[in-house]
Amino acid sequence: MPARKFGAIVAVAAALLITAQLAAQAKPGGVDELEGLWKAERWFGPVARGPIVIRRTGSAYTADMVGRTLPVRVDRGEFFFELPNNQGKFRGKPQDGGAIFGFWMPPNSPTGMVRPSPVTLRAVRPSLWIGQVVPPEEDMFTFYILARKQPDGSMSAFLRNPQRDMGALWRVERLVRDGTAVRLIAKSSGQTATESEVAVGTYSPDDSVLAINFPQRGGWYEFRRDSDNSNFYPRGRNPAPYVYGGAPLARDDGWPTGTLDEVGIDRRTIEKVVQGIVNTPMESTHNLQVDGILIARHGKLVLEEYFHGEHRDKPHETRSASKSMAATLVGAAMYAGAPLKLSTPVYQIMNGGSFAADLDPLKRAMTVDHLLSMSSGYFCDDSNPKAPGNENGMWEQEAEPNFYQFALNLPMASRPGEKAVYCSTNPNLALGVLARATGEFPLYTFDRLVAAPLKIREYGWLTDPAGNPYGGGGAHFLPRDFMKIGQLMLNGGTWNGRRILSKEFVARASSPLFQLGDKKYGLAWWGMDFSYRNRTIHAFVALGNGGQNLFVLPDLDLVIMVWASNYGDRIFFTIGNDIVPKQILPAVREAAGR
Repeated sequence: MPARKFGAIVAVAAALLITAQLAAQAKPGGVDELEGLWKAERWFGPVARGPIVIRRTGSAYTADMVGRTLPVRVDRGEFFFELPNNQGKFRGKPQDGGAIFGFWMPPNSPTGMVRPSPVTLRAVRPSLWIGQVVPPEEDMFTFYILARKQPDGSMSAFLRNPQRDMGALWRVERLVRDGTAVRLIAKSSGQTATESEVAVGTYSPDDSVLAINFPQRGGWYEFRRDSDNSNFYPRGRNPAPYVYGGAPLARDDGWPTGTLDEVGIDRRTIEKVVQGIVNTPMESTHNLQVDGILIARHGKLVLEEYFHGEHRDKPHETRSASKSMAATLVGAAMYAGAPLKLSTPVYQIMNGGSFAADLDPLKRAMTVDHLLSMSSGYFCDDSNPKAPGNENGMWEQEAEPNFYQFALNLPMASRPGEKAVYCSTNPNLALGVLARATGEFPLYTFDRLVAAPLKIREYGWLTDPAGNPYGGGGAHFLPRDFMKIGQLMLNGGTWNGRRILSKEFVARASSPLFQLGDKKYGLAWWGMDFSYRNRTIHAFVALGNGGQNLFVLPDLDLVIMVWASNYGDRIFFTIGNDIVPKQILPAVREAAGR
């Protein structure tokens, strides 16, 4: 056989062998089929939604909702009704002008928590009121899986969950397939680096569905391939260059708007900041996931940008940043004349005006100021799993559903005012003191004294199992609305000319009263110092796990807010350590008169 012909046959055979090998690798049952971006989303209700109609017939009231007619209980001027089968319940009371204002309390969300949202029923006629229940978007639970083939033929994978960041908590790093069976594998962080199975499922090649069971989060999720425009990326996989679009949309929410140039902020520098967020690689569950950034200066909102599918009309988790909103509520009630002061003894007011005869002397000395400054002395350090009052233990225990009472029963670890220890039960109990002082459900107080004057119309405030508003964190607010409390504090307690807080309360809340970790702490506001143009400027900040950061910088007449969703790791510290001081502040020119 001629050498040339033999060589051609060998080349053809080699090509056929390579083709066969590639086909074997890509045949049904191979792991290659799972490479790429996958998305699964489940809706957990509540099913109950739509109109609420309350009717009065004689002295009796009934409610119509989701096709049911239900009796309304009237107790001390409040209306209560509940749908059967734990579909939700309502509480409300008449307002000046004839409306009924109240709160819809849905059943537990996928997080196992309840966040009541405000509902107003308008009077159609003297005996008929109609309102609308709109379920919060938090009841959607989303998972992404990004699977990538490795040189050794294995499939690396990581899991991202924007609502709770379960991917960072579960540490998924590998996807394994055996026929139609699939497994998500995590490696422990210990020295042994042992692997563990996080979840199991199946893959159907016929319809390209990856079904995985997460029993911790409601059961089975069906994953399908996601596109390059996925919200997994800040603004798609191949984003266009960012160009500042001018003043944010003017709305009837109390925010004056303007441009960066009008308030002395360099547009090109801010464009680079936003472009950096847009270009953030999503290669790991530990990449920073910024959901929004807003800037206000000289009282004007001048930047409003969102990412990962978030938007101005979608409430966002605030985590512990809402401790600052709880303090704002307490301060607003004090200014409005509630029988409450920072010096009010906690146990005296919670006991109806007098101390219990056998009360611990340390508890007798505890005041509202101690609660808001984290210096109550309770044995409740959230970072100490052995502390009986730590936040996780409080939520996991079932013996006392009323968290205000739970706190009152805690042992003491130090004298009130001696030192500060980060403990979420402190600001939560402050809401309990407020409720006892006013005799009013705290969310009514919040809506009347804070939400209404600040035009905060949509929110969800977390409650404990007994239905009490939780002051330790977890409330949901629209980004523009939550940012208002930063401007309120910057203004010395006023919003659009209306005083909400006293100057004295603002001054104390924003002061560095205690050392807490590596930062100072006031009344539910953190103190931070930043380098700016060869000097140091002070900021006070509302901080929440995952990257909920509201910065107030009085020296620059500036408020900055950044939302993020890195709840499971510490990457969110990048916001306070880099994005704000090193990227945004250099764009800010000196305030007038400096």
